[in-house]
Amino acid sequence: MAVPKRRTSKMKKRQRRANWKLLIPGMVKCSHCGEYTKPHMVCKACGYYDGKEIVKVEA
Repeated sequence: MAVPKRRTSKMKKRQRRANWKLLIPGMVKCSHCGEYTKPHMVCKACGYYDGKEIVKVEA
């Protein structure tokens, strides 16, 4: 059975995990105004989420 001879240091562990990041953030189009926003977030441009106005945006 394979068993590590030495404990993996914090530095080595973090160096290995440094490349796990996403290259491009996932963006979706707002169903109300068509602006690109993060998923599951209120649109900053129009204030709508899930087809309902959540925040009143002053333009």
